[in-house]
Amino acid sequence: MDPNKAQDVWKDVGQHVQFTVLELNRTDQAQEKAVIEEFADRYQAILRSLRIRDAQGDLKASFGLSNAAWDYLFPGAAKPKELETYQTLQGPKYSMPASAGDLFFHVRASDEAVVYEAMSQFRRFLKDITTVVDETKGFRYFEGRAIIGFIDGTEAPQVEDAADYAIIGDEDPVFENGSYAFAQKWRHNMDFWHHLKTEEQEKAVGREKFTDLELADEDKYANAHNVASKAEIDGEEQKIVRMNVPFSDPASGNTGTYFIGYSRHWTVTKMMLTNMVEKSDFLLTFSEILSGQLFFIPSRPLLDQIADGQF
Repeated sequence: MDPNKAQDVWKDVGQHVQFTVLELNRTDQAQEKAVIEEFADRYQAILRSLRIRDAQGDLKASFGLSNAAWDYLFPGAAKPKELETYQTLQGPKYSMPASAGDLFFHVRASDEAVVYEAMSQFRRFLKDITTVVDETKGFRYFEGRAIIGFIDGTEAPQVEDAADYAIIGDEDPVFENGSYAFAQKWRHNMDFWHHLKTEEQEKAVGREKFTDLELADEDKYANAHNVASKAEIDGEEQKIVRMNVPFSDPASGNTGTYFIGYSRHWTVTKMMLTNMVEKSDFLLTFSEILSGQLFFIPSRPLLDQIADGQF
C-alpha cells in the first residue's frame, strides 16, 4: 500500500466541497469507453494544472465508477473484489434507498473558484456522454460540526492512521491503492431537531454537544447514532474515513448532510449502514435519505492503465 499512489480518499475534508454524480448515456459503448479512457488521463492533468494556478487552493479530488459503469465500460475485465451495485437496505421502520449513478466526483478546496474550475473542466470532456444525476455543494460548518451542531467524524481514524482504513492493500493486488466510496445524501427536518432540548439531542447522538465527550452508555438512547452505527468484527470496532459535510438552501428549507465514507473494505461500511437501519438510528427519525450508491476509486496508476486502454 502506498498512499501517494491513491487519490484523495483519506484526508482533508475541505472548506468548499462539491459532489457530482453522472450517469452514462449508454448509447455507444465504444465511444463512451474511449471518452472515459481519455478522461482518465485528462482528469489528472487538470488537477496538476489547477494546483499550479492556485497553489494555496489546497485542491483535493477523487473520481470513481460504480459497479454498473465498470461492467458496461470494461466487460470481461478484472474487477475489484468487493465492488457491487448497492441495493436498498430495509429495516423495521426505515430504509436506505439505492439510487442511479455511474461516475462520481468529490472535489474540495479552500477556494470555491478552484472547485468550480475543476468541475467545469471535467464537464467539458464528459458532457456529451453523460447526464447529471445529482450535484450537491457542501461546506465546512464552523470547526467541522455537522449541521445538527455536533462535531462530525469523531469516531473516524486519526489522519496519521487513516490511510490503512481507506485504501485497498495487497489483499486485492490489481486494485491496490484504490478505495471504496459510499455516497449518501440525507435531508433533515431541522424544525424537528431544533425543537428537541439539548439533553435530548445529546442522548440521540451519544455525545455532549459542546465538549464532544461521549456519554455513558446508560445516558444514551438505545438507538443513539454512535451506538447504531458501530460495527465490530470479533469484538474489534471497525473504522472508515468519513468526510461528511452539510449542504443547505435555507430559504427553501432544504438542509442536510452529504455522507461520504471511504473504506478499504466495502463490507465494513455496509455493516455500519445495515446496523443503522436495523437498529433504527435516531438520526433516521427526522431525516429522509435521498440517494445512495457505491463507487470504486481507482489508484492514480490504475487511472493511467485505463487511459492506456488496458481494461
